[in-house]
Amino acid sequence: MKIRIAQFGLGPIGLECVRLAAEKPWAELVGGVDIDPQKIGRPLGDVAGIALPETARVYGTFDELLRVARPDVVLHTAVSRFAQVVPQLEPIVRAGVSVVSSCEELLFPQLKFAAGAKAFDELCRKYNARVLGTGVNPGFVMDTLAICLTGVCRGVEKIEITRVVNASHRRLPLQKKIGSGLKPDEFRALFREGKMGHVGLIESLALVAHSLGWQIGPITETCEPVIATHDIQTKFLTVPKGLTCGIHHRAEASADAKPISLDLQMYLDAENPRDAVTITADPPVESVIHGGVHGDRATVAVLVNAVPRLLQAAPGLRLMTDLPVLRAS
Repeated sequence: MKIRIAQFGLGPIGLECVRLAAEKPWAELVGGVDIDPQKIGRPLGDVAGIALPETARVYGTFDELLRVARPDVVLHTAVSRFAQVVPQLEPIVRAGVSVVSSCEELLFPQLKFAAGAKAFDELCRKYNARVLGTGVNPGFVMDTLAICLTGVCRGVEKIEITRVVNASHRRLPLQKKIGSGLKPDEFRALFREGKMGHVGLIESLALVAHSLGWQIGPITETCEPVIATHDIQTKFLTVPKGLTCGIHHRAEASADAKPISLDLQMYLDAENPRDAVTITADPPVESVIHGGVHGDRATVAVLVNAVPRLLQAAPGLRLMTDLPVLRAS
């Protein structure tokens, strides 16, 4: 039987999820949800630029979609914060529908929202729904990958995770999110207000510690602007020399006296992009993905590939480590 899928959020990532899901022989797209009045009421296939049945249309709310079609799983690509995502997902969960979401704080909400995560988990269990927060970062390269690599270690003493991303080749919303074109002090002020930078780095660190059974201590988090050393031109914008062209974001903590550090450098024209994990252990492990994993395309792949695995899990608010190993499906 095919898995019936609806897409919540029809921005660049959501639309690419629709296109990839449409290629899967096990998936049937039944509709989409978005707040854009230019999309509401139109066939989902027209919005995504692919051939889909006319019955799969775009609705303004999940409740409106549910009156016409009942999905098994909703792919959710709309917000980054736990406080924002819960109100969006509650109607879906109460309908007994499972969710794979790209919400960054949903990766490990127990870190900052322990009571809220517990209540949401109980709601999922009550209505037989499964909810997963995932993506490429957070969700894979700076957490799940490192956790998998510890599987060959007899004991682990230290974990260092580094990701360097050349953001010149990424979508416009991400280039804006990392502060491209801002004055450095303006970027710092917006980061302090939670309006700029990468979301999910400390959740990745917490998931690594949790998965190893380590009691985590205080997390030190810093984020500084990367300053353009030359005029930079991307497909979407121009950044003059001296202005912000990206971020250098770090998170560090000691878990049971064993250090974990995550170092994210995401900026325009970054040199030597890579994803690296160094594990001080017996035996030691060092892994480098040269060129790095492409964030946008990989995020879509993780979301879609997680669907069949999530439905195999028990109801509740699930972690990536609760699922069978993801694979291209």
